[in-house]
Amino acid sequence: PRSRSSLPAFHFIRTRSAHGEQRSVPELAFRDGVMDRIRLKESRYDEQAYLFILSALEYSQSKLESRRHISAMELASSCRALALERFGLMSRVVLERWGVRATSDFGEIVFTLVDLGFLVAQPTDTREEFVDLFDFETAFVRDYPWNAALNT
Repeated sequence: PRSRSSLPAFHFIRTRSAHGEQRSVPELAFRDGVMDRIRLKESRYDEQAYLFILSALEYSQSKLESRRHISAMELASSCRALALERFGLMSRVVLERWGVRATSDFGEIVFTLVDLGFLVAQPTDTREEFVDLFDFETAFVRDYPWNAALNT
């Protein structure tokens, strides 16, 4: 058996929705001590925000023909799509509760995970690539699917 120290920093767990169906993108849970390391580096965001970013990365990869590096825009778009899928009209409220108020927060979370060695960035990747990719009011409220249909 593997020692506790050789286990990955996070693991996937399968969950069921309120309606009983299994989630297509699994929830994540951090192993002991990982969140403590994150908190020492960055304390602005709730643990769920980090887990959500990891889920959005996996969500994005699941849409590709083969795994590859994804851009800031691809990740931000996956965050929007996954939030709408999971939280619907409450997406913006949930993200804000976790401390995520703009796409730049996605970048801060990603680079905290990179700095701690949980994710790998390309040499050209920067936090600045995540700034102002979309506006949360527009993405989660004004352009919410039924609102967009009413505005056409």
